[in-house]
Parts: sequence; C-alpha cells; structure tokens
Amino acid sequence: MPYQPAEVALAVKRLQHRHHRALSRALAPLGLSLVQWDVLRHLHRHPDASLHDLAVLTFQTDQSFGTLAARMADRGLIERLPGPGRPVRHRLTEEGERLRVAGQELADGVVDLSFRHLSATQVQQLGELLDVALATDPTA
Repeated sequence: MPYQPAEVALAVKRLQHRHHRALSRALAPLGLSLVQWDVLRHLHRHPDASLHDLAVLTFQTDQSFGTLAARMADRGLIERLPGPGRPVRHRLTEEGERLRVAGQELADGVVDLSFRHLSATQVQQLGELLDVALATDPTA
C-alpha cells in the first residue's frame, strides 16, 4: 500500500518525538537538557553567533533564548561577549565544549539505534529526500 504524504509526515514526527525522549534521558546524567545541548551544538558550528541567530537555530523566541543563554553562562557553559554595535555574541567555554562532545557521543548512539536497520545507501537516500522536502517552504 503506498504511503500518503500525511502518513509520512506523521512518521517523521514520531521519529522526532522518539529522539527527543531518548536524547533527554541520555543527556540527563551530564546535567544537560536537550535544548541546552542543542545550543552547545549550534555554537560549535556557529561560533560568535548572535542571540537572535541562536534563537532561530534552536526554535525559540529571542526572549526565551536570552533567559536560557543567561542560565548557561551562569553555569560556565557559554560566554556572552559584546559584539560590534549592539548584538551580543556567544561562544563555548571549555566546559561547554567538553559537554558538547560528551553529548554528541550519546546523541550519535541514540540516532544510530533508529537507523540500524537501514543500509548506508538508504540513510543517504532518506537524507536527500528530506532535503528535497525541506527545500520549499509550504507556508511561503
């Protein structure tokens, strides 16, 4: 029976929900929430990112990200530095980088379990198909 787009969309959402639950459990011993680890991951990829850029990358509002960033800075996971003009820039601290690496190892294990029954070619195809689906914003 062929899959309907709505069924595929629901399967993607179910997989995302499974990953969120499993990642939250895996990261808890590190003292990290999934959102905090996501911030560390994005800062690794985008050093000196602004508050707004990080809010967008982590699916948060600027206000909620500002609160999160302040808490993470208080814990010594990130630094908040003045940038040119008004924007504040963010960077990982050594502790933040250590937890990012540890969290990445845990995340890799969680995701590997989800795709363990797919071949490398199938994983590649799935990634390419999702890229195509994401290339067009249906709300635009």
